[in-house]
Amino acid sequence: MRKIKVQPHLIDTLTQKTKDVFVPVLKNEPGFIEFIVVQFGEGEAVSISIFETQEAAEEGNRKAFAWAGEHLFPLAEGPAEIVGLGKLLLYQQKEVAEEKRIS
Repeated sequence: MRKIKVQPHLIDTLTQKTKDVFVPVLKNEPGFIEFIVVQFGEGEAVSISIFETQEAAEEGNRKAFAWAGEHLFPLAEGPAEIVGLGKLLLYQQKEVAEEKRIS
């Protein structure tokens, strides 16, 4: 998990850059499962990357910081920080019925 604070009017720019440029790269990383960004407060966001192994997560974090240093940190009000690296204990998604096709 990583935390960043930007000027509130730049949160949409940060989100769009992350979606358009970073996520396509991250999706090709070995062991990648999921990436989530959550906004809390004015101009603050936490990103959560989920990988299959700790090694893959550490490598993903390294690449995330390298990319963010060039593309996102100039928008930040201070340095981003790693909030933590942990083990996923519970992961649940809503089950969705398959779409039925009519021909």
